[in-house]
Amino acid sequence: MHYVWDFGILSKYSHLFWLGLGFTIAYTIGTILLGTLIGLLVGVLRLGRLPLIDWLLVAYIELFRCTPLLVQIIWFYYAFPVVLGVNIPAHVAAVSVLSLYGGAFYAEIVRGSIESVPRGQWDAARALGLRYWRMLRLVVIPQALKPMLAPYVNQSVTQLKNTSLVSVIAVPDLVYNATLINADTYRPLEVYTVVALIYFAILFPATLVGRKLEQGMTYDKA
Repeated sequence: MHYVWDFGILSKYSHLFWLGLGFTIAYTIGTILLGTLIGLLVGVLRLGRLPLIDWLLVAYIELFRCTPLLVQIIWFYYAFPVVLGVNIPAHVAAVSVLSLYGGAFYAEIVRGSIESVPRGQWDAARALGLRYWRMLRLVVIPQALKPMLAPYVNQSVTQLKNTSLVSVIAVPDLVYNATLINADTYRPLEVYTVVALIYFAILFPATLVGRKLEQGMTYDKA
């Protein structure tokens, strides 16, 4: 069977592609910012090694890292309201789950990067009489940014790809709007080829940046 490609039919739906892309970028930026705040807080708190707090934080991290994001979104949107007895809007469920999911990964990036700072830097800060939190803020965390940057960018790229899953709860992102266009045109090859190209145009440059940053992500131990 010979298939005739026709991208011209999609021209009248360009506003839906742009609208979906706008939602996708907004959800990506918003959940990266919230996830970063969560990850920074959790990652720093884990350094304290307080048994009960550390256990709870590890439980949170492993729960979100070891279960599929799609399952988390569906459970949070459909099951969690039953537990709470209140309805949760789709956009709230999407932002909450994506932020918590990203935060679990960012937390380990933060913790690992901070712990990669040479111990001599910690000892020097203590010798200067800096208290723990000032030591972290003024000495340790600034130095941890270097090894943190590459995995942070890579995780943020993954976060953009993960936003496509919110379409299952009818959040009007790029994938959901593409589904609407496909239902109206019955041209899935053209529709999802355009979607794939849009994602590629955004993600490929970001991936190259992540690779570039990996060259200088660790300290020279010599």
